Amino acid sequence: MKRIARIGRHLVIDARPLRKSRDLRCLFGGQLVVMLGGQLTTVAVPYQVYSLTRSSLDVGLVSLAQLLPLIAGGLVGGALADAVDRRSLLLASQLLTALCAAGLAVNATVGTALWPLFALPAAAAGCAVAGESGLSAMLPNLAGRSETATVNAMFQALLQVGQVAGPALAGLLLAGAGVRFVYWLDAASVAVAMLATSRMGRQRPAGTSHSPGLRSIVAGLRHLRGQPVIQGAYLIDINATVFGMPSAVFPALAFAVFHGGARTLGLLYAAPGAGALLGAVTTGWVHRVRRQGRAVIVAVIVWGAAITCFGLAHWLPLALALLAAAGWADVLSAVFRGTIIQLAAPDALRGRLMGVQMAVVTAGPRIGDAESGAVASAFGATASVVSGGLACIGGALILARLLPAFSRQKTSIAGEAELAPAAGTGS
Repeated sequence: MKRIARIGRHLVIDARPLRKSRDLRCLFGGQLVVMLGGQLTTVAVPYQVYSLTRSSLDVGLVSLAQLLPLIAGGLVGGALADAVDRRSLLLASQLLTALCAAGLAVNATVGTALWPLFALPAAAAGCAVAGESGLSAMLPNLAGRSETATVNAMFQALLQVGQVAGPALAGLLLAGAGVRFVYWLDAASVAVAMLATSRMGRQRPAGTSHSPGLRSIVAGLRHLRGQPVIQGAYLIDINATVFGMPSAVFPALAFAVFHGGARTLGLLYAAPGAGALLGAVTTGWVHRVRRQGRAVIVAVIVWGAAITCFGLAHWLPLALALLAAAGWADVLSAVFRGTIIQLAAPDALRGRLMGVQMAVVTAGPRIGDAESGAVASAFGATASVVSGGLACIGGALILARLLPAFSRQKTSIAGEAELAPAAGTGS
């Protein structure tokens, strides 16, 4: 029994950082609520668009419309996070996001027009990613550097709770209460998150001596030169998100392949989050992994293989299990990628580098939605999913070959990043 208990302690996520930091508890609680509400809208918008147009391409274009706001929000938000109070930045982004959700609710009330379903989610995405840049930059300061991987795993678990419960709840609410109620519920969840965030202490960046703007953004991007490990973290995520998650074809699969409706769609969106949640809550071991770059590569290959098999599955329980396996691999990749970047960046630049990371993490899936939607329109949903999964695997192998410094990257047990030399990396 003692041995089982010891194994459990090493396997289950370590919640001690929450007990040590009141600010971390406030941030965690607020984000739990807002993640749940945001996932309701994530399902409601493509459901509403597909109901109006019956086009997977249009669903993909809704995501593509968010691309430029996401990139701009990540870069500008990162610059702001290195110049102003990061808590205030997060509060401002939450307020603007709540207004966008309210706008979607009003649109659903007065008579649904298609253009707000493109414009308002795009604006909300840009605002949200700006706030996330500040949030990610402050995490290493809310816990010790040696606990950064654990804190990242905790927030990944929080994200996955939202991605599991949110879509499943959205499917029920869409079938019952309708989209207007879903959007108002999202706006209310952001208001709760703002209250929790306001109870945190100020989070000023260390060594601030610049004004946010283009010069500051360029300085952050210039820091990436000669940083093949950070470059690798960005590039492998772009590869995985552009090719590896065909969520734009979920509505078509729910209706045409699995012969379901809103509830089936909710299950498809929730399945990756279920697997990721399982992966996140069993990350008690992640702080002991030193070769985090290699771990990311393996996780992305597993992700691509699971998506490829999902594309070939026509039995819903098997399809959901494969999506869950993909989510399990993805959350491990996310924990290690975030930790690599956070520990490699000085605090004065962390906001800008995490802003780039947030732009990559959030913009990549939008490009992927457009790609998978276009391929599905031309060749069918199955071809879109299978080709994307295979491309994800191939891209991971190519990047491992071109960026050997990323594969060799090590992080000490104490949490200090040990970056491999840039020479001979091919970057």
